[in-house]
Order: sequence, then structure tokens, then C-alpha cells
Amino acid sequence: MSHRRAGRRRILPFVIAVLTTAGAIAALAVTGPPALAASTTLCNSQTASAGGGTYTVQNNEWGSSAAECITTDGGTDFTVANSSISNSTSGAPGGYPSIYQGCHWGNCSSGGLTTTPIQASNLSSGKVTTSWSTTQPGGSNDYDVAYDVWFNKTSTTTGQPNCLELMVWLNHNGPVQPFGSQVATNVSIGGHAYNVWEGAQSTWNTVSYTMTTGTTSVSNLDIGQLAQDAINRGYMPSSCWLIDVEAGFELWQGGAGLATNSFSVNVNGGGGGGGNTVTVTSPGNQTGTVGTAASVQVQASDSASGQTLAYGASGLPPGLSDNPATGLISGTPTTAGTYDVTVTARDGTGATGSAPFTWTINPAGGGGACTATYSVVNSWSGGYQGQFTVTAGSSGLSGWKVGWTFPGSQQISQMWNASYTQSGASVTATSMSYNGTLAAGASTTFGFIATGSNAAPGSITCT
Repeated sequence: MSHRRAGRRRILPFVIAVLTTAGAIAALAVTGPPALAASTTLCNSQTASAGGGTYTVQNNEWGSSAAECITTDGGTDFTVANSSISNSTSGAPGGYPSIYQGCHWGNCSSGGLTTTPIQASNLSSGKVTTSWSTTQPGGSNDYDVAYDVWFNKTSTTTGQPNCLELMVWLNHNGPVQPFGSQVATNVSIGGHAYNVWEGAQSTWNTVSYTMTTGTTSVSNLDIGQLAQDAINRGYMPSSCWLIDVEAGFELWQGGAGLATNSFSVNVNGGGGGGGNTVTVTSPGNQTGTVGTAASVQVQASDSASGQTLAYGASGLPPGLSDNPATGLISGTPTTAGTYDVTVTARDGTGATGSAPFTWTINPAGGGGACTATYSVVNSWSGGYQGQFTVTAGSSGLSGWKVGWTFPGSQQISQMWNASYTQSGASVTATSMSYNGTLAAGASTTFGFIATGSNAAPGSITCT
């Protein structure tokens, strides 16, 4: 059933970061271990710069007052750390934790669409493309996995865009559906099949393209082709301006464990002053082994001479980091799994380019049922947030249990992506129905909130 989204997604430009002691991002020597990126927790309407300023991560809890927060590390990624949102699935969602390039209600990232908004009449095929990789927990959570692309009647606005909201649903979980009513089925656009929904809001239209087959990722999704379909259907005049591309999760019920692993928007031939084009060459799919040093050099070029490029990478395997000045990715992998990596380069005018590839990290020795690695996500006076990464061994898993012993009087008050029992200092966490099955070398995470000091637990086991 349709629902109207009143007061839609107004977010305060409140850029606050709760930084842990995980350390600062630093340029790396090939022979030294990488520094870990500091973790930032965002709640309510908080935002943080991402990808060197080219993007903004926002929690954007606009339709609920329940406890809900995300974490991010300064890259183009974020995770829904906890969510008590419990909105009716027949009404509006409680929030839209997301990442974007462009201007959201006047809160702008740098370069790209912020520097050069594009009129819909100039959105030729391939002009603006985007890639996005996600993790989706499923289970009893009710959510969608959706782009929110905004068009305005003028090239800038500090408030609600007043032309078209174009949503692209990659997937959803639970009995949720787009705003409005379905107007077309099985429409083929850019190699994807969609059902099309449309509804009139107070000062703008909402058109939603829902993929007929759900997916966790897209590569080089063409915004211009979708916009042209909306124009052809009479839902948007070609005079409107593309000002913002967002990707995130509308949350009706729960949502902890949803994650953006990587995100990019590429404005081809128009991402900055002078119409520069930055081309990034994919290094090809990579493999490595836990505990063995690895490196790869990112190569990029600019159509304009004399430009200095700043490099970035999202979705890297834990233990690896990139040097923004040189484009060298290096370090020693710590966690087995297959990672969707996106490398980017940006010149001084804001023009950007990107290229995706996968990096598979194999377990050291290949044995054991599974391993569990602990990290502190955030801490405060009297409490902290911890996280375990569970990685399957060579035989894969159909379920897992992680046990550990706290060194003091720590008490868990909340856990997500696992159920748990605690007896004194001893804790056992057990997989959920949606994350217990892991292929060989694959990983998943679960987290918790605890009282006390954040001293590392001992006697960690994984079975």
C-alpha cells in the first residue's frame, strides 16, 4: 500500500564525529603495517565527510525517535550498527542512513555534482554513472536498499528539491513497497528489468524503479537512462537539474547489519571545472593470504595537463590501506573473505573517476572451522561498542558460535547479528538464521554494547 512521506528527509548539517582510539589514516610505507582509520558513530541527523570530501555519509533518522546509529571510517562505506526503529510498514520509514554526492537540502559534498549540477536535457547515456556494493542481513528486518536521486527546477536549492525524486530499489526485505502506485512492469533499462511506481508529493513527483530481481550491488548504473525514461513518461521536464545522488537503506523495522561496502558516482566529462575527465584503470581482480603482505598500484590519468590527482579506495580488506598521494594500496591482510573494492581518483577541479575490482583474501593455512577477530568500534565513559568478525575456514559453515571471556566485570546490554548468553565473564554468541551459512573464506560481523572498560576479551573460540 502506498504512503505519503511528509517532511521528507530534512537533515541538519550537524557534522559531529565520535572518534575512537583506532588511530588516524596515514600514508604507508610498503614495509610497514597500515594505520587503521578512526571509526565515527553517527546518530539522529549527524553527518560526516567521506572519500576525501567527495561524498557525505548521513544517518538521516527523519521519521523516528528510536535509537538508531551508523558507523563509518571516512571511506565510502558505512554500517547500521544498531536500530530500534519500529515503524508501520504501511506508512513512512523511520530513517534513510545513506551516502551521497551532491547537495542534500543545502548540505553539499565537494566536487562532482556539487560543482557541476547537470540539466536533465544534457544527461546523455554514460554522463553520470554510479556503483554501489551492499551487505543485506534479511531476517525479520523490514527495509529497502535504494538509490534516492534528486532533481530540482533550478541548479541549486537549500531546501526540498521541487522537481523529481527518482528512486532505484535494488532490493527490499519484508512487506514494504514504493510510494504511489505501480504504473508499468518488466521495463528494460540499461540491462536491468524494473517495475515502475509513481506518485505525486506536495511539490514534487516520486518515481521508483524496482528491480524485478533483487541484487546486492550494481556497477556503472546509468542515471541518464533512468531519467530519460521518467521524462518520456511525462513525470519530469527535461529542464530540471540533477543535484544529488544518494544510496542507502529506508528503515521501517530494525536494519542492524545493513552496510554499504563501497559507493561511487562518476560524472564523465563534467565532474569539475573545464569538463576534465579522470580515467582510472582497474588493477584487475586480486588475491592474497591472511598474514602475507600485499600491495597494488592504482593507475589513473587526467584529460587536462598539470593536474594533481588524489586517490582513494573503499571496501578494502582489513589490514590494507591506500596512500592518497601515490595511489599505492599496501599492508598485511588480517581477515579472509572476498571484498568488493572501488578505487577512485579526483583532480583539483573536482572531476573524478573510479574502477571496481574484487580482492579475495584466503585464510592462512586454510584450516580450522572458523576464526573470530575482535575490534573496538567506539568507547565512552562507562561503556563501549565491540565487534567480532567471523571468517569461515576451508570447509565453510552452516552455523557458528563464538565464545570469549571478559577480563573484568563487563556486561553486555545489547547485541546485533547474533544471539548471546552471558554467565559471569563468559559469553557465547550464536549465529542468526540469515548469517550462519558462510562459504569457505567468507566473513560476517556481529556487534554489541557493553558496560565497563573496553579491555580486549581473552580465550576467543570459534566453532
